[in-house]
Amino acid sequence: MNFYPFHIGDYLSHTSHLTDEEDLAYRRMIDLYYQTEEPFTDTSKLARKVRSSFEIVGSILSEFFVYQENAWHLKRADEEIAKYKAMKDGGRKGASIRWHKGSDSPPITPLKHPLMPTKNQEPRTKNQLNTKTPEGVSDLVWNDFRKLREKHKAPITETALKGLKREAEKAKLSLEDVMALCCERGWRGFKADWAIQEEKPKDLPLGTNEQIEAAYRQELGKDPALARFGNYFEMRTYIVEQREKRKLT
Repeated sequence: MNFYPFHIGDYLSHTSHLTDEEDLAYRRMIDLYYQTEEPFTDTSKLARKVRSSFEIVGSILSEFFVYQENAWHLKRADEEIAKYKAMKDGGRKGASIRWHKGSDSPPITPLKHPLMPTKNQEPRTKNQLNTKTPEGVSDLVWNDFRKLREKHKAPITETALKGLKREAEKAKLSLEDVMALCCERGWRGFKADWAIQEEKPKDLPLGTNEQIEAAYRQELGKDPALARFGNYFEMRTYIVEQREKRKLT
């Protein structure tokens, strides 16, 4: 396909939490999916094609794609590709009928695309939705999280839940804590890096003596009145040195 509909509002609401690198990788993955009209099977090769890292591509796949029949599928893209192929096959059928009109030869019947269900064929289901409250999560938090995902039009599949559990373990948080945090912040997903970054103390301004004392108290957890510095310049220098040490850890 050389053209596909792009819903800007839906995309922005689903990807507002992504970093610039993740957003670029996802857009390239969408373009490649429509261009090849095929699901992804090789994550390493996919990462090279979209010029991104294996970790970023894996994270995007686990959050936005569905793993089925040994391949990663993108639901909306599959639907648009199926419509495109149906329209193309319909055009061929019409041309065949016009070409053979008045002829004894029967018109050519186009092959049906495997993504197009027939009358006697049940539509293929995607990764099964998870509706049961996970172990260790209260019904209240689970219901709130489900409502949040529904608002973002992001169903909770088994793959999505596994990814959430994995990131919770990285952040050393329980699954319930992560879901509650998502509900508080309006996040449809979660990454351990977000929690780790929030734990780091923020650097306060050091322009005035009062600001230096506040930074000393908040960032270092010490009482400025008990500090043994000759002047505020020495206290400021000490705070800056501690900040540099934190960046190295």
